[in-house]
Amino acid sequence: MAEPRIRKNFHQASWDEPIVYEMSTPGVRGILPPDVDEAIVEQVGDVAGRLPRGTRRASPPVLPELSQKHVLQHWIHLSQETMGSNLSNDLSEGTCTMKYNPRINETLAQDPGFAELHPDQDPTTVQGILEIFHKFQKVCLEISGMDAVTLQPGGGNHAVYTAASIVRAYHAARGEADQRDEVITTIFSHPCDAATPATAGYKIITIYPDERGIPDLEAIRAAASKRTAAIFMTNPEDIGIYNPHAAEITKILHSVGALCFYDQANANAFLGVARAKEAGFDMCHFNVHKTFGTPHGCSGPATGALCCRGFLARYLPVPVVESDGNRYWLDYDRPENIGKIRDYLGCAGVVLRAYAWTAMMGPRWLRECADVSVINNNYMQKIMETIPGVSSAFQGNGIARQEQIRYSFEKLKNDVNVGSEDMNRRMLDYGIPWFWSSHHPWLVPEPMTLEPCESYSKDDIEEYCAVVRKVAEEAYGNPAFVKNAPYHSVIHKRIHEEEFDDPDRWALTWKAYQKKHGRI
Repeated sequence: MAEPRIRKNFHQASWDEPIVYEMSTPGVRGILPPDVDEAIVEQVGDVAGRLPRGTRRASPPVLPELSQKHVLQHWIHLSQETMGSNLSNDLSEGTCTMKYNPRINETLAQDPGFAELHPDQDPTTVQGILEIFHKFQKVCLEISGMDAVTLQPGGGNHAVYTAASIVRAYHAARGEADQRDEVITTIFSHPCDAATPATAGYKIITIYPDERGIPDLEAIRAAASKRTAAIFMTNPEDIGIYNPHAAEITKILHSVGALCFYDQANANAFLGVARAKEAGFDMCHFNVHKTFGTPHGCSGPATGALCCRGFLARYLPVPVVESDGNRYWLDYDRPENIGKIRDYLGCAGVVLRAYAWTAMMGPRWLRECADVSVINNNYMQKIMETIPGVSSAFQGNGIARQEQIRYSFEKLKNDVNVGSEDMNRRMLDYGIPWFWSSHHPWLVPEPMTLEPCESYSKDDIEEYCAVVRKVAEEAYGNPAFVKNAPYHSVIHKRIHEEEFDDPDRWALTWKAYQKKHGRI
C-alpha cells in the first residue's frame, strides 16, 4: 500500500494585506452609479424628501475609495489567505462547511427564477419556492417521524431556542409555567442545549457521564421532578458516543410531565437508521446546513429545521407553509403560536439546496450517508489511536463511535509540553486547516474533534492521520520547533496572549480602531 501523501513543501499565500480602508485614495472610483431615470422621478417624486428627518444621514457614509482593479485584487488576496474545503483536506468538523456541497446546487440557487424572487411577493406568484419548502418539510418529517415542522430558525442554536420557547408556551397553556422552571441537559451535549433554555429563563441541571462516557441514567432519574420543564440532549454527543438509553430517558421525563427535545445536529450518524419519534421525543431539530449538503456560512446563511409532535404544532412560529394539493399558502391563523422568530420564512437558498440534495440522494443513499459516516469515523479512530501521544475520549469502553470523536493530546502535553493548540498551528504548515478542539471549558484535556462524515475518501482520512502522526513525531523530537509554528501559513503564533483578555485592546470595527488610536 502506498504511503499517504503529505504536502511537505506546502506554503500558503501571505499578502500582508491591509484593511480596505487603509487602501483608500480620495477621489478614486470603481463605479459611477447612474442618475435616477427621469421617468422614475416623475412617477415617484422625491422619495428621500419624504423620509422622516431622523432616518436621513447627516452626511454621506465614509466608504473606502478604490478602483475596480484594487477591489478585485484585495478580495483575491483575502481568498488566497483563507484555507477551507475547496483548497485543502478539511475534515475537522466534517458535517459543517467542510462537507461536500454539490456545485450544481449553487447553480440552482443563482438561477434568476429563484434568486430574483422577493419575500414580499404575493404567495400566488411564488408557488414554486413554497412547493419546495413544503416538500422539504415532508423530508424532515419522514426522517424524524414527527408531525409538524418549521424551517424558520436561522440555524441549530436558533432552532433549539425555538424549542425552549415552545416548551415555555406549552407549560404556560397548562398553567404550570411558574412551577416548571428547570431544564435537564448533559455535559457533552451541544452547549446550546444549556444556553438557549437558560436564555429562555430556565435553570439548567447538567448531567455528567458514567465511566463509559454515557450520561448517568440514575442521575437523570434523580433530577427529574415536577419542576422539570424538559430535557434537551444531543445524541450522539460531541464525543461520538450514542446513548443507548434514549428511549428510557424519555419515559422518565414523560412520567413527571416534562417534554423531551432531541438535538440532532449530528444526524449524519443515523439517517434512515433511527428516528426521534421511536425514541419517544416530542421535538427535534436538524442542522439543515450540515446534514443535507448546504453551505454552513458561519451561523448564516443556515437553517435549523425544528420538528415536533402534533400536540405542539399549535405553538410553531408563523407563517407555516400549507397545501391542499393544488396550491400553497402561508398560514398565519395560528392563535397560540410563539410569534415570528425570523423575517419571512427563513433562508430560502439553504432550503432550495437541501431539497435538491435530498431529492438527488433518495432514501437509499441517505441511509448510505449514515453508513459511510460511521465507517469513516471508526476507520479513522483505528489509525489515530496508533499515533504517539494521542488517545480518544473514553477509549477502550467497548462502544463503537458514531460520526465523530473527540481525541486528546494529553499524553503528548504531559510528555513534551506540546498540546492541542501547538499541534493545530504546526498542522497548518502541511496544508491542514485549523481543527476544532472543543467547547470551553475543555472537559477532555488537550482536545481535537474530528468528524470525517460521508464526504471524505479513504485517501483523505489517511493523509490527515499521516499529518497528525508527522507532527506528533516532530513534537517528541523537537518540541520547541512545533510550539513556535506555523512557518508557512498566513497566520502567526500569538505572542501577547494576555491581550485577548483585555477589552481595552480590542477593536471590532475600523471606526473603533481609529478611535482607540486617536484618529477620529
